[in-house]
Amino acid sequence: MKLIKKTILPVFLATMWISLSEFVRNEFLVKSFWVDHYKLLGLNFPSAPENGAVWGIWSLLFAVAVFIISKKFTTVQTTFLAWFMAFVMMWVVIGNLDVLPLGLLVYAIPLSILESYIATWIIKRFQ
Repeated sequence: MKLIKKTILPVFLATMWISLSEFVRNEFLVKSFWVDHYKLLGLNFPSAPENGAVWGIWSLLFAVAVFIISKKFTTVQTTFLAWFMAFVMMWVVIGNLDVLPLGLLVYAIPLSILESYIATWIIKRFQ
């Protein structure tokens, strides 16, 4: 029971938060950046259900990483270490592949920091 309450529940709740945050940000706030940028590259933006499922897995992996990091660091340290690990490194890679629409970073940076902070808060609160 302790495993469920102290490990599975916080990771599950953080995963749900991360998934919701990613969905709202990418479907409603910045999707046009993605679609337009991919169109300029002669590509279709990948938004099939399989892509959503992979983002669900990414959300779970991010929540697990936050959980592990939070064991050794403060809330602020965990937030920024997790944010750097998940987002900054992803943006460097997809920027290098030229599939990152740079204009969306104006929205993505603060919202991803908020996402990381709330995920950290959830995990710290329920650990």
